[in-house]
Amino acid sequence: MDFEKLAKTYNTPLYIYDFDKIKSNFNRLKDSFSGRKSLICYAIKANSNLSLIRHLARLGAGADCVSSGEIEKAFIAGIPKYKIIFSGVGKRDDEIELALKKDILFINIESEGELGRVEEIASKLKRIARISVRVNPDIDPKTHPYISTGLNSNKFGVDIDIAKKLYIKAKNSKSIEPVGIHFHIGSQLTELEPIKEASKKVSDLLRSLSVLDIDLKFFDVGGGLGIKYGDEKIIEPYDYAQNILDTLKGLDVTIICEPGRSIVGDAGFFLTKVLYEKRNHQKRFVIVDGAMNDLIRPSLYNAYHKTYLLGKNENKSRADIVGPVCESGDFLAKDVEISDTKHNDLIVIESTGAYGMSMSSNYNTRARAAEVAIEGGHDRLIRRREHLEDIIESEIEYLRMDDEFNAS
Repeated sequence: MDFEKLAKTYNTPLYIYDFDKIKSNFNRLKDSFSGRKSLICYAIKANSNLSLIRHLARLGAGADCVSSGEIEKAFIAGIPKYKIIFSGVGKRDDEIELALKKDILFINIESEGELGRVEEIASKLKRIARISVRVNPDIDPKTHPYISTGLNSNKFGVDIDIAKKLYIKAKNSKSIEPVGIHFHIGSQLTELEPIKEASKKVSDLLRSLSVLDIDLKFFDVGGGLGIKYGDEKIIEPYDYAQNILDTLKGLDVTIICEPGRSIVGDAGFFLTKVLYEKRNHQKRFVIVDGAMNDLIRPSLYNAYHKTYLLGKNENKSRADIVGPVCESGDFLAKDVEISDTKHNDLIVIESTGAYGMSMSSNYNTRARAAEVAIEGGHDRLIRRREHLEDIIESEIEYLRMDDEFNAS
């Protein structure tokens, strides 16, 4: 990958995605479930670039969406309605209505209150709402607490007893059709045992529901497979699939998987340019044009990303890589061994394909970065760099009204 050429062509800061790597990651996971009915629904929250979603749609991916905007993006990118699911702990009425009108595969229910809203809206629209219940199996996923979702202390899903009550209520409703069961214990998972334990708990619930004549078609195992940021030992897709399949013996269900990070994470690079260096006493700072508004994971999770200076590997010393944003938390890497830098040197930050651009913002009125795809050795722009006009567009028209108001 010619980072120097890419920086010259598209400027920095810049997100770069290896579409060939994304294809390989997707197919490895898909092939791991071969021989069983399965559907891989890409978790759009990880990276919602339309060209990237379309790339996955062409490979046969579905979509796991957590907002009406993500549902709309899935349709725009060409994902068929029968491959789209709607998750998330808080769905507005208009979002539920959109999902029902679009006739997507199903809605993941996360509470009794939500089931009531879906039932009422479906009844009003004279539609049948296909639903799945997200079960919280109370399993410690052994990951960062901010991305743990399978414990009783987390806001997601319902416990097994409540889930059973919701299924009975759904079965007796004229406007609800229970079709699936769902769990997702967390993100950046690197141990198999919690996944298998959760799958066993939920598959046992599935069997008990069958006794109540509630026959579900879909077993949604969520996502969360980790990637290598540093020295993590990652779970192989085949081992992941086999451990889940072991818990489903005797059950005729379609397995749904919702990967995000494991598909796009290690296929992404963030490219930033050195502005200058400074020292405060013995502390060395390399100041770059990228910032926490571009890549917030290091600030938010104290996350580690492999970071290196392009083309230099001598006279190294420890430094913090920091951005221009007016926050002490504005750093991209801390205490990294890096050579002496000069103005316009390039720094590459790896494994930024997931939760990089999708969590970026306009803090400090900074324009968001451009995005570039690399496929078959060719690069192409898939999102232009923002301009100031893009940032102020939703505000500028109200200035005149504000002037008129103050004049009166």
